[in-house]
Amino acid sequence: MDPLRDLALAAGLSLSWTDFRGETREVGAATLEAALSAIGLDVGGEAGIRESRDHLLAQKRGEGLSFITTDVGAPTLLPPGLASATVAALRLENGERRELRLVPGVGGLSVPPILEPGYHLLELGGHTVTLAVAPPRALSLRDVFGDRKAYGLAAQIYSLPPTRYSTFGDFGALADFAETAASGGADAVAISPTHALFAADPGRSSPYSPSTRLFHNALYADPAAVFDSDFASVAEIPGGGAELIEWADEGARKLAGLRRLFARFEVDGTVEQRAEFATFRAKRGALLEEHATYEALHAHFLRETGAGGWQGWPEPYRDPASPAVAAFAREHVEEIVFHAFLQWLAERSLLRAQQRACAAGMGIGLIADLAVGMDGGGSHAWSHPHDILQGASVGAPPDPLGPTGQDWGLTTFSPMALRDRGFAPFIATLRAAMRCAGGVRIDHVMGLARLWLVPWGMKSSEGVYLNYPLDDMLRIVALESHRNRAIVIGEDLGTVPDGFRGRLDQAGILGMRVLFFEREADGRFRPPEEWAEHAVAMTTTHDLPTLAGWWRGNDIAWRDRLGELPDNEDFGVQMAQRNYDRLRFREACVEAQVASFDLPESEEDDRVADAGIAYVGASACDLAIIPAEDICALVEQPNLPGTTDAHPNWRRRLPGHALDGPKARQRMERLKSLRGGASRKAEPGRER
Repeated sequence: MDPLRDLALAAGLSLSWTDFRGETREVGAATLEAALSAIGLDVGGEAGIRESRDHLLAQKRGEGLSFITTDVGAPTLLPPGLASATVAALRLENGERRELRLVPGVGGLSVPPILEPGYHLLELGGHTVTLAVAPPRALSLRDVFGDRKAYGLAAQIYSLPPTRYSTFGDFGALADFAETAASGGADAVAISPTHALFAADPGRSSPYSPSTRLFHNALYADPAAVFDSDFASVAEIPGGGAELIEWADEGARKLAGLRRLFARFEVDGTVEQRAEFATFRAKRGALLEEHATYEALHAHFLRETGAGGWQGWPEPYRDPASPAVAAFAREHVEEIVFHAFLQWLAERSLLRAQQRACAAGMGIGLIADLAVGMDGGGSHAWSHPHDILQGASVGAPPDPLGPTGQDWGLTTFSPMALRDRGFAPFIATLRAAMRCAGGVRIDHVMGLARLWLVPWGMKSSEGVYLNYPLDDMLRIVALESHRNRAIVIGEDLGTVPDGFRGRLDQAGILGMRVLFFEREADGRFRPPEEWAEHAVAMTTTHDLPTLAGWWRGNDIAWRDRLGELPDNEDFGVQMAQRNYDRLRFREACVEAQVASFDLPESEEDDRVADAGIAYVGASACDLAIIPAEDICALVEQPNLPGTTDAHPNWRRRLPGHALDGPKARQRMERLKSLRGGASRKAEPGRER
């Protein structure tokens, strides 16, 4: 084999892939070279390739390995580079110490089975390895509810009716929404990502393009979650908002209100509040200080030079460990403390929302959303550049919905970095998502197994699949799920590798079953009783049309206006197909006995929403989640993939009544009836 292709294969790159037409596509040498460099391997000539190959072989032998995952009750085969002695010592997380005798076998020496899940330390002849012992499966809905079916709602946080401290929805609005949903029998509220964006540039509003996934969007902070109304009044923002959120203006106003609150806190904060803030800073440690420093630097250089990310800063400031950054931090201490304060306030606000949701009777409470990656110019990429892929974005290969492929403009973890750092970045990211929630949805969960890499400067169709250590990552997910008492949902829509959904099911990760995609081979809608049991049923997602929008063909109309319909399918062709699908949907609803209606007119939004919600509510899935847009029978969807300014993504507000309207209440009552009655009282949210 060619040395370059041999190295690529050893590094986990796929040398070929099968497109949606079933045709095999070979990956070009230029793509392989760029992808290997992005991973962190030298491909500079024969010597560089040989050195990189030797490095991978040493890794395979276990040289320098500091982290191993394994299963509860199973022996753990050690790589040759670690099995240099037959006796080892095990230090459990609880402090207990055990002497172990390694067991010889055909493949080498093995650690005897360990029955206690956790992160334990294995001492082998002077070398210490973390042994992550995982339970067989993630926390399941059966662990929470037994045999009872449950339902929840989904909400874009910003779209919720605002509190006194915002002109858009924040964590206080989320807490109000969750309490109302709980009163209607809901057990969960699935939310859009709360990841930190760019506080100084609120116009960058996509929740799926975060600066870092380790901290929260400060604009969602709720002053009332920490301070009494008199103290928090300084942060009030008068006035409402138009139908669409103007993020640049409204975000700046919210941030100004939070600055006023911080100034008051510095003068009048109680001893208890100051102590809690100090404890928070100490617990979050260097990660928080780095993020706060990034936010201060980003604001500074955005004003000075217009730079949107750290790559546009002067050279001395691109290294977080440089003397220039240290000097900046000394000169801007108060600004850095302000951004740390925002994170304390945001996390307290989100935790309070979870506590209120559970106290109102929800069995799960909030289900957080974990984005697939982060902005390459953001906080994480600046503070820990060796964690991530350099010089490539993640995306998707060509498929029927995106014939030229997709480049999401995001970076994510390098699998080599995960191994070298004992999966610490991945573990920290999971913990940040689960810390204030009863569940987490992993966006594009196929990324635990492989991701489509698009080297910078290349077309999306010229990418390559990069494989990730799936077994290790699934074990870590299961372990963190139980430690944080959080269920796990995987967004498994799109191009799914063969057998992958089975692996998710074995790991206790719930897949997603969306009404529009639950079809038989002939295109008929799958009867609700035949939907997968251990999965989450949904009417739609934020990237798809609402029930009413689908019925009207609103998504087709948008694509037609923007000139984005396929070349061989004009508006009339697509609407004809949609009309046929509408007939099949009506037939399915009648057969399922969830609705008995003549074909509604194109604008009978409420009847369509009633039918679709009942159809999903009657599904065999253990959990059904209905977006607030469908509960309110809205036509417009939150996001139109592939667009930026052409469609008002992440800007739409829900109607002022939201869940208080009679029709929304009726739909929640119908769901409660279909899913098995009233929600079970749960323990209040946990202090973390």
